[in-house]
Amino acid sequence: MNQPVASTPAPRQAPDATVPDYAAIKQRQQATWASGNFAVIGVTLQIVGESLAEAVDIHAGERVIDIAAGNGNATLAAARRFARVTSTDYVPALLEKGRMRAEAEGLSVDFREADAEALPFQDGSFDVALSTFGVMFTPEHARCAGEMLRVVRAGGRIGIASWTPDGFIGQLFKTVGRHVPPPAGLSPPSLWGTEDYLRQLFGHEAASIRAERRIFNMRYASTRHWIQIFRDYYGPVHKAFGALDEAGRQALEQDLAAMLDRYNTAGDASLVVPAEYLEAVIFKRPPEVLH
Repeated sequence: MNQPVASTPAPRQAPDATVPDYAAIKQRQQATWASGNFAVIGVTLQIVGESLAEAVDIHAGERVIDIAAGNGNATLAAARRFARVTSTDYVPALLEKGRMRAEAEGLSVDFREADAEALPFQDGSFDVALSTFGVMFTPEHARCAGEMLRVVRAGGRIGIASWTPDGFIGQLFKTVGRHVPPPAGLSPPSLWGTEDYLRQLFGHEAASIRAERRIFNMRYASTRHWIQIFRDYYGPVHKAFGALDEAGRQALEQDLAAMLDRYNTAGDASLVVPAEYLEAVIFKRPPEVLH
């Protein structure tokens, strides 16, 4: 992997039982997202990438980076608008899925393996940074937000789609966490789905933030179908089932089924679950007001 070209690294923390072991957590997360086959679910979310590309107002020829791109939904959306796109993720198998999709459409994209918390690019390399349900899962939120700001030029834009804490996926993580607790000391990923938290993360370097709550409708044949797909292919759920004994797996499945039945708007015909997310555009301050 290319080494990041970054400003002064954060000071090393002294050993402390209250400080999470971020390196170990990141290794575990990487293994989680490499498990299953997220692309099976990821492709169903393409409309989110298209909506985000419109919200950020991508222009032809702009330099765009998709961070924690997964199988490339925002990547493809930007490339379809004739931007010059770099797609990054720390899971090579997911990047390969994105590469295959881009090649199938004849789209020109630069795919680079990269850590969202240590991007291997010069300051101000891009006009726009995008992430759909990606950067929200980084262990160190502030470090990731700092990297997004660093690689985007002054006056550029950052577009992020994140699941909200109270929406379906936010509740999914809480349900799974009751059976398989997340690492101690980490901030919940769904905090990225709140405007106030984004204002904290991006701070004074954000000239303004425009945020809107949106709904993505998950459409599956039934509750059982959803559980099977997510158990087989969605890394966090796949790993959770794998960590439990048979009784634990049955309990988790029952809790997931109850939650899905509560959210389902399709009755007995099929499964339609409205999943709320926050679509946010952060406008980085232009040069004349940076200091």
